[in-house]
Amino acid sequence: MRRRTALTLAIIALAGVVLVRYRPGRHRSALPKPVTGLFANGMAYARLGDGPRTLLVMPGGPGNDAPSGPMMRMFLPQFRPYVEAGYSVWYVTRKRGMPKGHSIADIAADYAELIGAEFGGRVDLVVGISYGGMVGFYLAANHPDRVGHIAIVVAGYAVSERGKAIDLGFARALSEGRPGDAMATMLQELTPGWFGRRSARPIGAILGPLASRRPHPAFASDVLVEAEAEVACDAREVLPRIDLPVLLVCGDEDVYFPAAIIAETARLIPDCTLELYPGRGHMRAASDGRVARNVLDFVGRSGSAGPVE
Repeated sequence: MRRRTALTLAIIALAGVVLVRYRPGRHRSALPKPVTGLFANGMAYARLGDGPRTLLVMPGGPGNDAPSGPMMRMFLPQFRPYVEAGYSVWYVTRKRGMPKGHSIADIAADYAELIGAEFGGRVDLVVGISYGGMVGFYLAANHPDRVGHIAIVVAGYAVSERGKAIDLGFARALSEGRPGDAMATMLQELTPGWFGRRSARPIGAILGPLASRRPHPAFASDVLVEAEAEVACDAREVLPRIDLPVLLVCGDEDVYFPAAIIAETARLIPDCTLELYPGRGHMRAASDGRVARNVLDFVGRSGSAGPVE
């Protein structure tokens, strides 16, 4: 009976989120249909819009497949403001077949090489989210010529010990083909209290298969490589070398990047604008409707992102 009740609550909660966020008529017009594909170097992408400016989104992780189906419909609407501002939005994941020991700095080099090969050597704006934000620090420090402007959303110089444990458990479950357990592991940590304990597994069983389908043969290895790179990452040494202005958007109740880590990250970056959302945790800050507005305002204050062609 208790399990049935928890499942019922989970379904109601999930349906409520979908209805509130995606009810018909909420948006002024339909988003353009995303275009998906795989670059020659093995990085998957989803492109939204065809504006004259280029926005590269480096998403969270661990996990390196572009969103598709229901997950795409959940993720991509948050990029609407960028499309309306004249950007073509490229949501690009980490490359496939990464060797063991591939670091966050190595992943940043992969993105830099991609920008050189596929985007004419430079993109107007980079938005790194969570895991992608950690990559963004190294991209800005080591490959500044590839970036016009950069915004880092819900990320800091390192992940907390609790966050590392969550993501390692998540990655191991995905690697072993247990997406429901992977999602439950994360939900139990990010949704504390009675509801989190009761609903994590039933919600995980529903959302897990949507979040990951073992999308390519190297996925089981790649997801562990990403998790291990995250655990090993400490960007404090490279942050002072960032010459670009950086926008850092975070919540002050983030399990992965607590306030002390965020404060130290902002202090170490020579030119950093910090937008801190009170009362927001990791997911709520990342999905907050203010993020795109803050990013676009930051770009406007920082000057032109280059000529419109």
